[in-house]
Amino acid sequence: MLSEEQSAIQDMARNFATEKLAPHAKQWDEDKHFPVDTLREMAGLGFAGIYLQEEHGGSGLSRFDAALIFEALSGGCTSTAAYMTIHNMASWMIDSFGNAEQRAKYLPRLTSMEWIASYCLTEPGSGSDAGAMRSRAVRDGDHYVLNGSKAFISGSGVSDIYVAMVRTGDEGAKGVSCFIIEKGTPGLSFGANEKKMGWNNQPTAQVIFEDCRVPVENRVGEEGEGFKFAMMGLDGGRLNIAACSLGTAQRAFEKALEYAKQREQFGQPIAEFQAIQFKLADMATDLEAARLMLYEAAKTLDEGKPEKTRKSAMAKRYVTDTCFNVANEALQIHGGYGYLQDYEVERMVRDLRVHQILEGTSEIMRMIIARDLLK
Repeated sequence: MLSEEQSAIQDMARNFATEKLAPHAKQWDEDKHFPVDTLREMAGLGFAGIYLQEEHGGSGLSRFDAALIFEALSGGCTSTAAYMTIHNMASWMIDSFGNAEQRAKYLPRLTSMEWIASYCLTEPGSGSDAGAMRSRAVRDGDHYVLNGSKAFISGSGVSDIYVAMVRTGDEGAKGVSCFIIEKGTPGLSFGANEKKMGWNNQPTAQVIFEDCRVPVENRVGEEGEGFKFAMMGLDGGRLNIAACSLGTAQRAFEKALEYAKQREQFGQPIAEFQAIQFKLADMATDLEAARLMLYEAAKTLDEGKPEKTRKSAMAKRYVTDTCFNVANEALQIHGGYGYLQDYEVERMVRDLRVHQILEGTSEIMRMIIARDLLK
């Protein structure tokens, strides 16, 4: 059961999704428009710093609250809600591991979304094997000189702040450090916008470091702590993406249910056919199971239980896989119309597909789960 406050937060997010996101999602996808003004409206509701401390403008809410919010928002526009999860994660890194000066400098502008943040971990040659990153930072007096590149970075070229993991030491996870890199820093540039299957209303491109000089004061934590920070952030990031999958699949299911009642074939609504009824029954059951798993994992993370990483991986794997299948079945129920952009279900399927890849693939989630079980 949700508390009165949680129900109010959920309703606020749902109303925003219905009024501000859903009416524009189709056009944003077609035009590849990044709705910065709408993101800033979301920030005005406290959604740009959901689980950040209140000292610098955060909302001070829980990971469970975040799951409710992102589930609700994604029912309006998957890609926009997903971008807000990235901004929250990058800001959380600074809030959780930055020093007092860094928090005071960056967080007020991030929680208001005056500044937009990107998170930079993946590289062209290191995706699932994140610890094999090649980008390197070399100390030079009161600066680090960065060389290398990051791949598949949401917000690249538009964001004002890039929270990046870069190698400062030996090979392996212990040689990675975390930096805050401001747009406009000499030596920082961006690749061409990638042509993607989904998530079209947010830019995605490489972030390139060419003798990029970053002040030592912009290092977050000590040298060698970056990979640890990244892994700690991924537990919550995985739940956020799972929540976006759930909200999107729920909306796809609702559209399929409505369509099945209206669409007639062989002299009756297709909802009267047992084949469609069984599909709808399975979809509803799968959504309920996914929701229970997501909420349980979020509560486990909030409580800091030892199994939090395993539970987060379980939820990410199960929810993203299940919800993609639900959306795909929703498209199937729509038949040929489901393949048309006018009916929007096809966009949901395209947007959901990447959720089984980013924040750790479904295969990597199985590895995390198995290692925890066998340790």
